[in-house]
Formats: sequence, C-alpha cells, structure tokens
Amino acid sequence: MRKIFYAFCTFFALSHTVSAQIGGQRSFGFLNLPVGAKTAGLGGINVSSRSHDVNMLYSNPALLNPESDYQLSFTHTGFLSDIKQNGLTFSLPNKKGAHWAAGIQYVNYGDFVQRDATGQEQGTFSVADYTVNLTHAQSIDHFTLGATAKLGVSRIAEYKAVGALVDVGGIFQHPEQDFTVGLALKNIGYQLKTYNGNREPMPFDAQVGMSYKLAHMPLKFSLTAHHLHKFDIVYLDTTATGKLDEFNKEIKPKKTFGDKLARHFVVGGEFILSKNFNLRFGYNHLQRRELRTETKAGGAGMSFGAMIRIKKFELDYTRAYYHVSGASNYFTVSTTLEGLLKKKNKSSERPAPDFNK
Repeated sequence: MRKIFYAFCTFFALSHTVSAQIGGQRSFGFLNLPVGAKTAGLGGINVSSRSHDVNMLYSNPALLNPESDYQLSFTHTGFLSDIKQNGLTFSLPNKKGAHWAAGIQYVNYGDFVQRDATGQEQGTFSVADYTVNLTHAQSIDHFTLGATAKLGVSRIAEYKAVGALVDVGGIFQHPEQDFTVGLALKNIGYQLKTYNGNREPMPFDAQVGMSYKLAHMPLKFSLTAHHLHKFDIVYLDTTATGKLDEFNKEIKPKKTFGDKLARHFVVGGEFILSKNFNLRFGYNHLQRRELRTETKAGGAGMSFGAMIRIKKFELDYTRAYYHVSGASNYFTVSTTLEGLLKKKNKSSERPAPDFNK
C-alpha cells in the first residue's frame, strides 16, 4: 500500500508541468488557505515547525510524526463576511517510522443573489469548495519524507470543477538541537473537470523553511520562503492614484529588488511557556503589501495566537489580520484517541471463547 501510494504521488508530480503564475490566474486558490490555528498563528505558511499538531501535515506532509498518532482534530475558521472554513483530520501509525492521516476540508462562501442579464433577481445560489486528503510520512534516521494525495472540488451554483493534486515534502531534524529544515512542493495537480471547458493551472507553490528553538530561551523561531519558482511576485495596481512630484506629475509606483525579495518570506515564533500553554505570532510580508489600502495597512499580514492544553484536550486560537476592515478567527480543538483504540486492539487480540467446553 505504501509503495503504491508513493509511486502514484511521484508519477503524478513528475507528469504534470508547474505553472509560475500566481494571483487570480489559477483555480482552486482555496488550497493556499492555512489549515489549523497553529499554521495561521505562524504567519499562514510554515514547512518546518515539527510538533504534535496533526494539522501541520497540510503545510508539509513530512511534518506528520509519532507525536501526532491517534490525534483527532477539528478546525473552524471565520473569515470576513459569512465565509467559513471547517476541517477534520485523524492520524494513525502504521509500522515503525511510518504514519498515515486522512482529512477533509470544507470552505463555504455563503449564498449569493442570482440575476439574469437584465438584473432581475432569480433566487440565490451557493459557492463552496472542499478537499479530501490522504497523507503518508516515513522517517529514516533524521530525515522524514511525506506525501499527500488530494481530491479537490470547487462548486459555483450548478457549475463544478474537480482537481487531483499531490503535496510532497521532506524535513531534516538535527540529532542534538531543536533545529528543523523543511521543503515542500504543494498543489502539483491537474484539473479533471472544468467549469466551462477551459482548463486552468493549479496553485502550485515551492516552499522551504527552518525552525530553531533558542537554547536558553522559551522561543522557537521560524523563517519560511514561498513561491520559490518565481522571483517577481509583486503586483502593481495600474488604476491606483500615485503621488505628485514638484512638477505636479504623477509618480507611478515601481518595483524594487528589496520588495521583490521580502514578499517571499514569512516570519513566525512560538513562546513555549510550558507544555500546556504557548503563545504564537507571525508576519507575512506579501499579505501586508497586497492587502493594505492606499492610506494605511492596519494589521494586515500579522497574526497572534495561543494554545492551552486541558487534560486530553488541546485548544488553539489565532486571530489573523488580512485587511484593515477586520480579522479572521481560527479555532482548533484536538484530542487523542490512543487509549480508546489501544484498548479495542487489545480486546480484539484475546482468544475467542471455546463454547464446546
């Protein structure tokens, strides 16, 4: 099963070319949304923060590890307006060093008024996206490799698009220090069914990052680079009104090397105050530059979160700022089913009673 799974993911990744387009030029853009309060709290992108949080596999499938075995996790996200995202994930060990996880993610954009060509109302329609995922990770010494197979569905009223995608990733864990390096190639895929016959590229992203916990401080620092396949990801709004110079001529915005470079990086940190309480923060420069208004940025690109553990339950919360008009709230609740499943396994191993006695 494991060999077949990896063979499929490898063949699928190699047989589909990667597009360097970003922005609104791709379909299934919802796959770039962070899954889980921890990822959102670290800036929305992180491929190296190895922990017991099973939701980190959506950032990098190689982050699935023994600490997340038997974990059941549910995430609810409230975006701006009435857009909602929900997700459910469960993980199981297989053999020594091998781990499996399955999950489903669902995004609902609410109901919209449907009108004809003359503007007359014709009722309402809904818009929603969802994916089902299967992940496998294998550890060998200090290296872990992982892959996720995904089936994505995007629906707008009676129109529907279907895509098959894979994520592949790897991490290196330092044998003596709390230092991890991660690499992930995400959303390599193909649109199986289109909305109107025009096939669109998938939201591919190549990401690399590192996480390091300071030896004598309760701070774990992360730095992640994204969109490695394309250097210039700066978008300049041609309709925006520029400033005027001393000759009363409009100064058009220009791209700079520093801005092009900075938009590729996300910074995150965790204050590990105890095993039952953590604080998190993140900064995403691309979000801040693209989601700010002409006059101010507010908290765009910044995120703050916390984790608290009560017995077998872990509660995570993050408030992520995408725009000056408001912020999004991420809630994740996780628990372990290890005791329950192991008890069932032990009971199933008992010999059946001999009714002939």
